[in-house]
Amino acid sequence: MIIHPRTLRIEYGKTTKVMCVVGTELTVNIDRSAPPSSKYFSVQCSPRVQYRISPPPLESGTLPTSLNGNTMLLFTMDTASEVGNDSKLSVMYYGEKTEVLGKAVVHLTAVEISLDVDADRDGQVERNNPNKGSWMWGPNGHGAILLVNCDSEHTYGKRRDSERAEVSRVSDLKDMSPMVLRTSGPAKLPEGYKLTMHISQGDAESVRVFRTRSTAGMHQTLKNLFYKSFVKDYPLVLGSEDLSKEVPYLGGNAEMNFYVEGLRFPDKDFEGLISISLSLLEPSSQGFPETPIFTDRVVFRVAPWIMTPNTLNPLEVFVCSTSDNYQFLKGMRRLVENSGYKLKVCHEYMNRGDRWMQDEIEFGYIDSPHQRFPVVLDSPRDGELQDFPYDVLLGPDFGYVTRTAYDEEVSSLDSFGNLEVSPPVIVNGKIYPLGRIIIGVAFPTATKGRNMTKVVQDFLWAQKVQEPIALFSDWLLVGHVDEFMTFVPAPDKKGFRLLLASPDAGYKLFRGLQNDGHGQAKMFDESPTTNGPSGVSTGRSSRKRRCSTRISGHGRRSSTGEDPGLNQGSVAAQRSSRNRGNRGNRGSNSRSSSCSGRGCTTWRNGHGRTYWMVKDPGISLEIIVAPKPSWRQQKQRGGIMRS
Repeated sequence: MIIHPRTLRIEYGKTTKVMCVVGTELTVNIDRSAPPSSKYFSVQCSPRVQYRISPPPLESGTLPTSLNGNTMLLFTMDTASEVGNDSKLSVMYYGEKTEVLGKAVVHLTAVEISLDVDADRDGQVERNNPNKGSWMWGPNGHGAILLVNCDSEHTYGKRRDSERAEVSRVSDLKDMSPMVLRTSGPAKLPEGYKLTMHISQGDAESVRVFRTRSTAGMHQTLKNLFYKSFVKDYPLVLGSEDLSKEVPYLGGNAEMNFYVEGLRFPDKDFEGLISISLSLLEPSSQGFPETPIFTDRVVFRVAPWIMTPNTLNPLEVFVCSTSDNYQFLKGMRRLVENSGYKLKVCHEYMNRGDRWMQDEIEFGYIDSPHQRFPVVLDSPRDGELQDFPYDVLLGPDFGYVTRTAYDEEVSSLDSFGNLEVSPPVIVNGKIYPLGRIIIGVAFPTATKGRNMTKVVQDFLWAQKVQEPIALFSDWLLVGHVDEFMTFVPAPDKKGFRLLLASPDAGYKLFRGLQNDGHGQAKMFDESPTTNGPSGVSTGRSSRKRRCSTRISGHGRRSSTGEDPGLNQGSVAAQRSSRNRGNRGNRGSNSRSSSCSGRGCTTWRNGHGRTYWMVKDPGISLEIIVAPKPSWRQQKQRGGIMRS
């Protein structure tokens, strides 16, 4: 709440009408309003009015109070008015002999105004939370959470809902954060007074506000039915073209519902904090703008895009179908069905020969107390699979986000085999309950090394809750971190193990085979390399197979972290304004699998990855999954924000 100091000028012999907000204080300089020769004054008021005198008078009792040259009268109202001018305050002035010299009267109309959000993150919009105008991280933190509306309620002709400056379906309101304007007072405001909602120019590209259309006073007449057919039920209040707009005052004890829509994720140039204000304006002289006499403010933070670790249980398995992997798909389908999961196949007409699902997409999720859904992060790699995340995955309650490297060259390190996340860890006493993002980069002193594009790194760092770790991976031909490290579940207190590949051990293995007389043996029956979708050699064995899976958690995992289960339900992410007509051809980037089709195969799900290990190469597969943590185990692992 922002209280604007108000100094009121009153005159003896006149009545002044004043509009005020419950709980705000008005100040009157008694001496400046006094008739000549005034020595004393007294104050009388209605029961709803409270006042005090500054400095406090030395006299006590019922005698008039002495004027001291700078006597200030401060008064306020503690309840809203039922009708206009229903409360009064009067100041009586006296001369040397306490004779009455004049009287000034103030008629007061009070309204109660509160712009409310879910500041305590319990899923309910409470009334006038004292912390609604600020934001703090942590389980004991406060402040409302805003989701980026990056899914699509439309299945055909779809666009992300954030690209539509309208509420086309009521179901879209679930993806927005609720905000309520609560008012109490007379049936209407005094003439010239009005309520306005406003945002800053800096926030205008990051948020929209819709409201429920007021139907007060509308009857089912033909005229009103015609009106309703052409006026949206949820009109746009604030956006990039409307930084300020008047909102209706409904009168009496009333509530008006607003819906706040996030438009972009935190990034290098956007911390993620958004403020929305509501002001009561008082009319000024003709030709001058209205004056704000009261402002209430709420603060939101845009929920970050959160990756999920490999140790979580899968929900769906995504895999590409190509002309040469029929037997692979057959075995995979049987394995997935026997494990109780869903298999989704990206057919060749969609993947166009690009089987590297893991390199094209990364699953994550966004979360708030009122809504959660998966979001896929689309790599700037943009191989032949580039249309899959937008055309297939984007949909109702499944979001989409990408970052486009307009001014940077895209390399193999921009494929998302080079983007991983650890399970929850503690580092030097600091808890990371959502784990830490891991990316591969060039050696710090290298002048010509490959790196993940800056635009993607900036996006990952800006999410804050999974502070990235950069590892040297450019020493590899393809250069992905998942080629030499991964996390697997473990049945102990830690819950996971880090597996690291050893080039030295591999070298010794091949040297031993050579010494045993197998130096001329082929490692694979087929050609050791295949061409990527753009004819670029990828250095990948045609026997290597990748797929991607999405997981859903059983325990509630909130970006607000109050119920900190590690099985973070569904996947999620955001993408900067992706123009479907201007994707640009960034070329194909290669990546190497960490294991061949005769070694082990890694499946990526929407929340991360689970591991499928070949027990008898080429014949059977075994799935290793993390056990579902108990509620108590989940609770002990802490949280980032309070949900």
